[in-house]
Amino acid sequence: MTIFSGVIVAAVTPHGKRGDEPDIAATLELIDFLCDAGVQGIALLGSTGEFVNLNFSDRVRLVYLAAKRSRVPVLAGVSHTSLDGALALAREAAAAGAAGLLLMPPYFFRYQQPEIREFYLRFAAEAAHGAHAPVYLYNIPAFTTEIAGETAIQLLSTGRFAGIKDSSGDWNNFELLLRHAREHPFTLLVGQDALFARARAAGAAGIVSGVACAVPELLLALDRAIQQGAAAEIERLDARLHEFLRRMDRFPLPVGIKAALELRGIKIGSFAVPLAPETSAALDEFREWFGAWHREAPSPATKP
Repeated sequence: MTIFSGVIVAAVTPHGKRGDEPDIAATLELIDFLCDAGVQGIALLGSTGEFVNLNFSDRVRLVYLAAKRSRVPVLAGVSHTSLDGALALAREAAAAGAAGLLLMPPYFFRYQQPEIREFYLRFAAEAAHGAHAPVYLYNIPAFTTEIAGETAIQLLSTGRFAGIKDSSGDWNNFELLLRHAREHPFTLLVGQDALFARARAAGAAGIVSGVACAVPELLLALDRAIQQGAAAEIERLDARLHEFLRRMDRFPLPVGIKAALELRGIKIGSFAVPLAPETSAALDEFREWFGAWHREAPSPATKP
């Protein structure tokens, strides 16, 4: 059974006065906002969620409270620099009620593919004894070692992993995974918003989307249009998505998403790293643009 499909939101983590501590109350408000919008799942503590800025106890507490609050399945990020750390987080997340575990290769240091393969196989073997939740590979070469397509296929073929979130942005890699998924079914989620329309139409189960955290209505409307085969509507909504991406990509992840959320009434707190004056000025321009862009009223037939 596929637990995660459609639009799964890569949620940000609102911060308090400090950039290295979560604002739990604001996070729960964000979860309510996303559930009310009708998303199919929420992914916590991935790269968009800035998990690297939080300590172990804060990560555990956030997943526990979020899983209790959410009305949709929660995919909990359990990535760590070490196998033991990832296993400890996995046990806590599974016990808290997370519907799935999202695990990237150990980050910061670079590893060879044999070590990546061994890391995941050891994780799956040991997690089976105390973390009873499906495990999803998380391929995000921008921030850690790539899971090569061949390595991903070897791991997915073992039956120990429920699927993969592919954030490589490499269409050839996606097609390789898609061909394998058709022969040996697993959940294939795209992790790059720019590829969503093409990948979903080709057969991806869904997307884990950072943009959907700020404008869930847009991604949900685009997903509906794809499922209905409404070509003109797909083109229109995908163009809006790419317009947002072009504006957002001027800033470090996830600054643009957080700024947009703040304009929608969600407290996001301080940024983890202070922005340079010129970046702050550009962000003010982004806020002004987003306010007008988001207020654009679509026709009733196409309202997200």
